[in-house]
Amino acid sequence: MFGWFQRLLDAPGMAPHGYCLLWQPELVWTHVISDALIGTAYFSIPVAIAYFLIKRRDVQFGWVVWMFAIFIMACGATHFMSIWTLWRADYGIEAIIKACTALASVSTAVALWPLLPKAIALPSQAQLQSMNEDLRLRIDERDMALAALEKEKTERLATEDMLRQSQKMEAIGQLTGGIAHDFNNLLSIIIAGIERADRISSVSDERASRSLKAAIDAAEQASTLTHQLLAYSRRQTLQPVIQDLNSLVNSAAELSERTLGSNIALELDPTPQLPHVNVDGPQTVNAILNLIVNSRDAMPAGGKIKIKTYTREDIEGEEPRVVLEVSDDGLGMSRETASRAFEPYFTTKPLGKGTGLGLSQVYGFVTQSLGQIELESAESVGTMVRIILRGCKAK
Repeated sequence: MFGWFQRLLDAPGMAPHGYCLLWQPELVWTHVISDALIGTAYFSIPVAIAYFLIKRRDVQFGWVVWMFAIFIMACGATHFMSIWTLWRADYGIEAIIKACTALASVSTAVALWPLLPKAIALPSQAQLQSMNEDLRLRIDERDMALAALEKEKTERLATEDMLRQSQKMEAIGQLTGGIAHDFNNLLSIIIAGIERADRISSVSDERASRSLKAAIDAAEQASTLTHQLLAYSRRQTLQPVIQDLNSLVNSAAELSERTLGSNIALELDPTPQLPHVNVDGPQTVNAILNLIVNSRDAMPAGGKIKIKTYTREDIEGEEPRVVLEVSDDGLGMSRETASRAFEPYFTTKPLGKGTGLGLSQVYGFVTQSLGQIELESAESVGTMVRIILRGCKAK
């Protein structure tokens, strides 16, 4: 084997390739320039392929591409060797380089042909774009579905909260209504007994008379309290008639003027030609007064109370809803406080400053009048209570 390589590398008596070209400059330099350009191009291509494979390690069948780069570099070496053999008869070295090139080319071909079906099966650029577009549409659909699901979940939780609050208010109403009804019956007997005792007592007994008078006053206050509880539990007797809500608002505003103080402004914003409502007039005025008093108490430093009336078209073909809004720019309530605002005896006022029955009485009256009541409040912004009643035609 060593002797074979020695005979291959030794070239005694052989002439260089330029001799065969008779050393004609035109032929020699045409071969030199052409082989140099081809060899340089062959050497630059593997460098570009290697740089690409280093940067893109995710390319499939990368090892075949490396084999292809080696094959191209070997081809470039044969062209440079052709330039060398124009002047030097090193045909043995040229033969070895060509043999290496043949080995690289055959190996690359053997590796490439079995991979050809797999390469053909790879998606084209247009197919990739189509798949990406389809994927994008699917992602958009998923995002829309997730958004709809999140919205449905939020609405469901809000509905569940409203249902729990309604059930709680209903349970509290039934409890307070039952207690208030029985207590009111007992108070009626107590008041009647005290009044009878006062009539038959000695006129000269002033201390007994004063004590009985104080007992009557306390019993009447307790009776008023039970009426408020009955209003919340919707057990009081209402006498609804067709009313002009703007007139009721004006009456409440006149009654409240003396209690507001100089640092609180009361602004009325009535809508003319407002549809009438079927409500109990005195109870409506009382409800508006309760809302005004609550707004006043929420503005210790002064501010503005606004009462607004307007209509709202809810369902086509039905009478419009008549809306009464009482808003202020007072202290406002937190979300937790606002959620309990209509509960009886719940108050944020100091001890002795409120019974906690004002808003609950308004809630009971509005519900018994087949209306709706809404409350919106934010701390340091203010509170707005919205009463929604069914509109009706005046007789």
